[in-house]
Amino acid sequence: MAEHNLWVRPIEEVGAADAPTIGGKSANLGELTRAGFPVPAAFAVTTDAYLDAMDAAGVRAELAAAAVPDPDIDDATLISTSAALAALVTDATVPDAMRTVIVSAYERLGPDVPVAVRSSAPAEDASDTSFAGIHESYTNIVGADAVIRAVQACWASLWSERARTYRGLRGVTDEPSIAVVVQVMVKSESSGVAFTADPRTGDVDRIVVEAALGLGEVVVGGQVEPDTYVVAKDTFEVLDVHLGRQEFRIESTDSGDSRVSVDPARRIRVLDDERLGRVARMAARIEKHYGHPQDLEFAFAEDELWIVQTRPITTLDPPTSAVSSGNGDARPLLTGLGAGPGTATGRVRVLHELSDGKRLGAGEIIVAPMTRPDWLPILRRAGGIVTDGGGITCHAAIVGRELGKPVVVGTRAATTDLRDGQVITVDGDAGVVFDGDVSAAVRPATTVSAPVRSDGPTTVTATAVYVNLATPDAAESVAATDVDGVGLLRAEFMITEALAGEHPSHMIAQGRREEYVEKMAEGVATIAAAFAPRPVVYRAIDLRSNEFADLEGGEVEPEEQNPMIGYRGCFRYVRDPDLFSLDLDVLHRVRNAHPNVHLMIPFVRTRWELRECLAQLDRHPLGSDPRMLRWIMAEVPSVVYWLPEYAKLGIHGVSIGSNDLTQLMLGVDRDSEVCKDLFDAMDPAVLDAIDRIIERASAAGLTTSLCGQAVSTSTDFAEHLVRRGITSVSVTPDAAVQTRRTVARAEQRILVDRARDADG
Repeated sequence: MAEHNLWVRPIEEVGAADAPTIGGKSANLGELTRAGFPVPAAFAVTTDAYLDAMDAAGVRAELAAAAVPDPDIDDATLISTSAALAALVTDATVPDAMRTVIVSAYERLGPDVPVAVRSSAPAEDASDTSFAGIHESYTNIVGADAVIRAVQACWASLWSERARTYRGLRGVTDEPSIAVVVQVMVKSESSGVAFTADPRTGDVDRIVVEAALGLGEVVVGGQVEPDTYVVAKDTFEVLDVHLGRQEFRIESTDSGDSRVSVDPARRIRVLDDERLGRVARMAARIEKHYGHPQDLEFAFAEDELWIVQTRPITTLDPPTSAVSSGNGDARPLLTGLGAGPGTATGRVRVLHELSDGKRLGAGEIIVAPMTRPDWLPILRRAGGIVTDGGGITCHAAIVGRELGKPVVVGTRAATTDLRDGQVITVDGDAGVVFDGDVSAAVRPATTVSAPVRSDGPTTVTATAVYVNLATPDAAESVAATDVDGVGLLRAEFMITEALAGEHPSHMIAQGRREEYVEKMAEGVATIAAAFAPRPVVYRAIDLRSNEFADLEGGEVEPEEQNPMIGYRGCFRYVRDPDLFSLDLDVLHRVRNAHPNVHLMIPFVRTRWELRECLAQLDRHPLGSDPRMLRWIMAEVPSVVYWLPEYAKLGIHGVSIGSNDLTQLMLGVDRDSEVCKDLFDAMDPAVLDAIDRIIERASAAGLTTSLCGQAVSTSTDFAEHLVRRGITSVSVTPDAAVQTRRTVARAEQRILVDRARDADG
C-alpha cells in the first residue's frame, strides 16, 4: 500500500512535471498557482490513489485488460461492457486510510465548502490529446461523503464507452489511470473559454473568447450558443463581436446548482469591453508563461477574474479547404460558426438522441441539436458534424477537431432545415453548409468572423418582439419576418379549427382522447417547426364557460352570470385535471421533436391554485423536463401581491395580459359599447400595476412580457415599458414591424438620456 502523502497533493505544491501522477488538469492548475495567477484553492487526488483503491478491491488487473476496446466492436457491446467495467469501480470500497486523507484535504479548504470535483487523467490536457469532456466532472459538491462519491464517479468515468473509444482513437495503450482535482467553487456571474490562437483558422495573432452567463459548463458542454469575441493579441483591440443565444444559465447557490431561465432574445453582451480586455490580457500572459497557445477556462465572480483550467490547444493545423471567390453558383443552406476546419460532402443523418446513432452510416453528416462527448463512439463514423447550438470552444467541437471532422455549430436550424438523405457539403472553415456536392473552386467567398444569420432581425433591439398566434396557417410566413418568437400561442382557436368545435371533455367521454392530442399536437408542432429554435409559448386552454358551452357537447358547462371572472384558467385546471392533462399531453408530444415550445398558465388568481396546478404538471412526464419554461399570464390584479410567492413555486416568466388587466383594474367590460370611454390601458392605475409586476418579477429573476397592441402604436408606452426593464412584448403579426421600430426608438431615447446624464 502506498504512503498516504502519495494519495493527495495540495495544488500549490505541484506543477507541470507532476502530470504523470496528478493528471494534466491538476498539473496545469498547480503551475498557474505557483506562477501567481488567480486560481481557486484546490488539491489533487493522485493516480496512486486510484490504482491503490483498485488493487485493494482486487479489480485492477481485470480493468487493465479491457483498457481499449476492439476497433470493430459494435455500439451495443461497447456500451454494455463499458458499463460493467465502470460498475467495478463504483462498487469498490475506498480504503479507510485513503478516505481519511482525502476528507482531511477537503476540510482544509473550509467547513462544508462547495467544490468542483473534476477528472484529471495523466494524458489529459497534454499537447497532443485534450480528452476534452471525455471524463466526468461534478460541480457544487458539499460534504465529505459527497466528495468521496464524486471522486469515485470520476474514477468510473475512465471506463465509459467514450473514454475507451477516445483512448483507442488516440493510440493510448498504457494501463489507464486517473487523478481527480477538488477545487473550491467559483459562484460565476459569467464564465467561458479563451483560445490564445483561433482554433478555426490557426491564426496565432488572435484571441478567441466565448462567454455565457452563470457557470461555464453551459459553454464547454455546448448547452447554449455563447457570445463569441475576437481580440487582436498585440493591441487587444476588439475585432469582432458575435452575440449568442442563451436560454438558461446555471447558478451556484448554497443549496446547489440551479437552472435559471434567460430570454435568448435579449441580445446583450455577456462581457463588456473592460472584462473582455481583462480576459484577453490574462490569456496572453498565460500563453507567454507556457510558450504555447492555450485553451483556458475563466469565471467572473463579484468582478474578480478566476482561471479554473488551462491546457495546450491540440488542433492548430491550417485550414484544409480553399474558399475562393469563385462563380458563386453554390447555394448556402445554413450559416453558423466554423468549429472544425476542412470540408466534407455526404448524406444528412438527423440525430436527436444518442440512441439514434445506430442509424448513422459511415461517412454521413451528423446533424443534431448538439453533440456531446458521449457521442464519441458514433462521431468517429461521421464525415462531418452540423449542430443547431454550441460554440467553437465546446467539448464536442474540440473533439470533432481532434478527430479531423469538419464542424459547423450554432446554425440554430439545422435539424429543421435539413432532411435525412439530403446531400450537403460542410465547410468547417467558413461555417457554411452548402446544398449538394460543392467543390472549393465554386464555393462563394465567406467570412469566418461575422456569420450571417437568416433569422436575425433587421433592426436589433434589446427588448424582444414576439407575435401572438392562434392557428398554424400563417406560421411559416410569419416566422420568416423580423420576429423573435411566439409570445402567445392561443390553444382555443385550434380547438375550433382542428377539432371542428368539439368540447374536449366530450371527446374524452367518447374515448377519443388520442385523437384530440394528435390533432392539437400536429398544429402546435407546425408552428414550433416554423419558428425553431425561437421560443413558442403555448397558453393552455382558456375558454370561458359560456364559450365552452357553445362547443359540441358543451351542455355540461355551468351557467354563470359573469363568465369573464368565473370558471376559467388555473382554477379550472385544479377542478378539472383531465382538461389540463390534455394540454400537458399535447406539449409532451410536441417537445419530443420541438423543445422550443413552452407552457403558459392563464388567469392565475391565488397561490394555492397555482401550487396545485404546478403539482399536476410535476406528476406528468412533461414536468420532469427541466428545459421547459413555465410561464403564467398576469391578468388579475392579485398577481401584484402574489408574484414573489409565485416565483418561489418555480415559474420562469410572466406575460402581462394588458386588456384583461385593464378591465379588472378599472372594473370595466372592454366589450361594453356603453362603457368604452372608461377602458384605457394607459390609465395611471394600470401603468402602476404593470410597473409593480415588472419590478417584482425582475427582482425574483423572472422574464417579463406584455401582450397588447398599445406598445406598437405608442412610443411613450413602449419607452415606459423599456425603462421599467420589460424583457419582451408580444403583438399581432401585422404590428410586429412597427413595434420593432417603436421599441428601437424608445431604446435610443433612453440611451441618449443616459449619455446626457453622464455628461452632466
